[in-house]
Amino acid sequence: MRTREEAPQPGLEESRTTEDAGGGGAAGPGGGLSGGHDGGEAAVIARVRDGDAEAYAQLVRAHTGAALRAAVAFGAGADAEDVVQAAFFKAYQALGRFRDGAAFRPWLLRIVMNETRNTVRATGRARAVAGREAGYRGADPVIPDSADPAVAALAGERSTLLTAALEELSEEQRQVVTCRYLLEMGEAETAQALGWPRGTVKSRLNRALKKLERRLGGQLGPERDERDEQDERKGGGGGGLGDGQR
Repeated sequence: MRTREEAPQPGLEESRTTEDAGGGGAAGPGGGLSGGHDGGEAAVIARVRDGDAEAYAQLVRAHTGAALRAAVAFGAGADAEDVVQAAFFKAYQALGRFRDGAAFRPWLLRIVMNETRNTVRATGRARAVAGREAGYRGADPVIPDSADPAVAALAGERSTLLTAALEELSEEQRQVVTCRYLLEMGEAETAQALGWPRGTVKSRLNRALKKLERRLGGQLGPERDERDEQDERKGGGGGGLGDGQR
């Protein structure tokens, strides 16, 4: 049996090749592994800790999409794939400190966010803003070619306004809005990914949304209240983090 140090760390290209070939490790409907993190994912993580390289390839395949979206959303831009590659490598190295029973995705995304922050500092703010704008635009609904040009123009104008409004937020407020609305993470997952108490997530999100509403004139739509109601029904706190996010 391989030791953990001997097991290779699969990269993005390897994971895509294996996935295209129909390799194992099917992703579940929520972007995780089939069976949910309480069962299927926990078993896969246990296999990784035992030195099974293919098991980590399953995790890479299951979470690459979310990791890339997060990297782009937080400003990695053209460096998003490099950021994600580095994040998966660091996650592999830190998996021994991952807390049993916690969800893997928010833990991984916190590492992605830290890697993105380091990249943004190295490349400069202007490039990061351009990368975030691409991420926001990529998250917008696609307008069919047959749509009224006026509708398309209005949607483009709203996207531009949203991008400008988001840049006026503090970094913490921008992070929480991105996690909750662009990455569609629940309150508990957002708390785990950002390393904040749930109360801090809620208060910073409320302040950010109030600022956006003042800037955009109430164009955020009803989904804010619907998402808050869903979180209230779910209840419960977020899983704890190990040291791998640093």
